[in-house]
Amino acid sequence: MRVDLFTLVVDDYDPAIEFFVDVLGFELVEDSPSLTNDGRPKRWVVVRPPGAETGVLLARADGERQSLAVGNQVAGRVGFFLQVDDFEAEYERMVGAGVEFVTSPRTEPYGRVAVFLDIAGNRWDLLGPA
Repeated sequence: MRVDLFTLVVDDYDPAIEFFVDVLGFELVEDSPSLTNDGRPKRWVVVRPPGAETGVLLARADGERQSLAVGNQVAGRVGFFLQVDDFEAEYERMVGAGVEFVTSPRTEPYGRVAVFLDIAGNRWDLLGPA
C-alpha cells in the first residue's frame, strides 16, 4: 500500500505548474485534458519531486467552496513536507528563485527546517539532515 497522489487546489493550472516545475524543481508527470463529473473541461495535472513516487495533483478550484480552500488547505498549518539531501543548497536555490520563506532556517532534533509558501499560500516545511 502507498499514497499515490494528493491534491492541491490552485487558482489556475499554468502558474501552478510553473511554480512547482520551474521554481521548486518538480517534474511534470502528466498534463492531460479531462472532464468534471458534469462534463465540463478540466485538466489532469500531476507533478512530483524527481525520483519520488508520490505525486501532487494540481486541481483548479471549481466553484466558491473550492476557491475558498486555495492557500488554506490545512487551515494555516504546515501541511506538506519537502525532504532534500542538501538543505543549504536547496534553500539558497529556492530563495534565489523567489520562494517566500516565512521562517528562517533552524536546526531541530530531526534536522534543518524552514517554512515556505507555495504559489497558493499553503505552508510547507523544507527539511534536510541536521
